[in-house]
Amino acid sequence: MENIEELYQLFLISRGVCTDSRKLEEGQLFFALRGENFDGNDFAEIALKNGAMAVIIDNPEKKNLQHAFFVPNALVTLQQLAGFHRKHFHIPVIAITGSNGKTTTKELVSSVLSKKFQIKATTGNLNNHIGVPLTLLSIQPNTEFAIIEMGANHLGEIAYLCEIAQPNHGLITNIGRAHLEGFGNFDGVIKAKTELYEFLALSNGLAFVNGKDELLLTKSNNLRRILYNSDSSIVKGEVIDSTGYLKVNLRISNSEHLLQTQLVGAYNLSNILAAACIGNYFGVEDDMISEAIEEYRPSNFRSQYIETPYNKLVMDAYNANPTSMEVAITNFMNRPETPKAAILGEMLELGIESLKEHQVLVDKVASANVQKLFFVGKNFSNVALPSAAKYFENTSLLKDYLRVNPLQQYFILIKGSRGNKLETLLDVL
Repeated sequence: MENIEELYQLFLISRGVCTDSRKLEEGQLFFALRGENFDGNDFAEIALKNGAMAVIIDNPEKKNLQHAFFVPNALVTLQQLAGFHRKHFHIPVIAITGSNGKTTTKELVSSVLSKKFQIKATTGNLNNHIGVPLTLLSIQPNTEFAIIEMGANHLGEIAYLCEIAQPNHGLITNIGRAHLEGFGNFDGVIKAKTELYEFLALSNGLAFVNGKDELLLTKSNNLRRILYNSDSSIVKGEVIDSTGYLKVNLRISNSEHLLQTQLVGAYNLSNILAAACIGNYFGVEDDMISEAIEEYRPSNFRSQYIETPYNKLVMDAYNANPTSMEVAITNFMNRPETPKAAILGEMLELGIESLKEHQVLVDKVASANVQKLFFVGKNFSNVALPSAAKYFENTSLLKDYLRVNPLQQYFILIKGSRGNKLETLLDVL
């Protein structure tokens, strides 16, 4: 849009932006975005009737609507507006990406920093080319920190999001085997995730780096960086107990803090240390850091420990890739509870690696002491499953089976991709 300044002045007196006419609040700007199955332009008139201050449209047939800004591309205009807004704020903007743990880490960082500062952070996992602009546009004059989660499944996406958000601090949680279809191979994943490091290098930004991750250490060695989780780090720690909720000994400088978290899985230690490191760097007191980490309760079916009247569950049904599956299964196998059952959903976006990765997953869990095994999704259909395992094409069929053949008194791992919607099994477990 040529005159982004004109739209920005309107944005400043509006009540913010909205991309869903069903959730529109009076006085907001409505951006008519296009999706695979909808065209926001079709809802522009409804948005105006519902009190939108103006609508930003890219369908020429709608350009004569009153209070309409006609632009070549409504999404690009949203991104430009967000980038323009970002440049008006001289605050720490922390970008967080990685193959696993980025949302949990973002939530932990938010919990820690909000003990002392006014923050704005990505809501849920709105971490893409739409969610990042929406988060930036939520920054207000009193905002002291912005915490921006960035996701990607293709090369160039993180670089583009960095251009919009202009982060001056960054964290890559880890780099694993995820979205191989979009990235081509693991080298593609490395290249994509380290686009954040490349941006920070060019802008003299600061990276927070896991000192025990050799790949991240190598890729960040030309950056200004703060290490955590290494022997020489100010912030480090170890798992005290990973049965039940995770207990961690957190060390900040010379002080030690025994934390009883509401997280499950030893793999969350690095996420906790990342949040503590960022909090410490920005001057949050040790006891506030500890308190914030202990208070954080995961949601959205990410590493949640749930006790029902019949079973104990580790519900981790928000996402899955080979790396996150491996650590989840390892943690599950190390737990003392018996008998065990595992309900594993397929992993998506793995391309030509899919069959091999699903077979590796099956072989790993089949070699463990797990009494009941259930696999869900078409990507398991050509995999050699153990004879005792049960396969279901979709979650609905498994749910029907469990109604007739209920599991009781089991410790159950539920892990799968978002598309499996395994959390819908909760009411039969």
